[in-house]
Amino acid sequence: MAFIQCQFYSETLEIQASMNVILPQRKGRLFPTLYLLHGLSDDHTAWSRQTSIERYASAHGIAVVMPAVNRSFYTDMSHGAKYWTFVSEELPELARSFFPLSPLPEDNFVAGLSMGGYGAMKLGLSFPERFAAAASLSGAVDVNRLAKVRFTPDLLNVVSDPSTIPGSSADLFALAERLAGQPSVPLLFQCCGTEDFLYEDNIRFRDLCLRLGLPLTYEEEPGNHEWGYWDRKIERVLNWLPIKQG
Repeated sequence: MAFIQCQFYSETLEIQASMNVILPQRKGRLFPTLYLLHGLSDDHTAWSRQTSIERYASAHGIAVVMPAVNRSFYTDMSHGAKYWTFVSEELPELARSFFPLSPLPEDNFVAGLSMGGYGAMKLGLSFPERFAAAASLSGAVDVNRLAKVRFTPDLLNVVSDPSTIPGSSADLFALAERLAGQPSVPLLFQCCGTEDFLYEDNIRFRDLCLRLGLPLTYEEEPGNHEWGYWDRKIERVLNWLPIKQG
């Protein structure tokens, strides 16, 4: 496996942006790709520093793209840059121009932890035609509640009026309801430790997805909001992904 630290200019963000990429060392093919998203207090280096993601990816022959999005909640911010446009439009196009990554929907997956779990579900639910699967680890899935009780300063930078979140494209519950019954629906994976401060939010999102009949795999076990749990669960996610071996 190759580990690549990539700095590049983002037209969307209008800054020098960063991503780390794990790439199989095989010639003559385009690789299935996992876009792996970081949490609120992390950056694009966190997954590689805190977990064995490179070893797990090597076992499956999959590329992993880890972008930096700061504390943006994977959103076009009211007071900040257009990180949603960056991660959903510009990043995949640039990554495929730099590296041998497959453009096929069945070869593209997204996962993340905490804020990144929210971003992963947002991408999967918003673009079911682009992703075969989306996974949330201890995801910040209920931004409606979090805007009121926990992450208010950050979310006020993301959206100046939190009352506009319910029912919008930032609301995972609304996105799930819109996706239900559509012909193209990605596989969904959700997990959260039972001691995690986001556990109750995850239960509410799980119950909605199951009621809507979405293809959700849900797992819970004792665990908190910490890297030991996420290291175990990202290995589980890679084992769960429908990766086609070429």
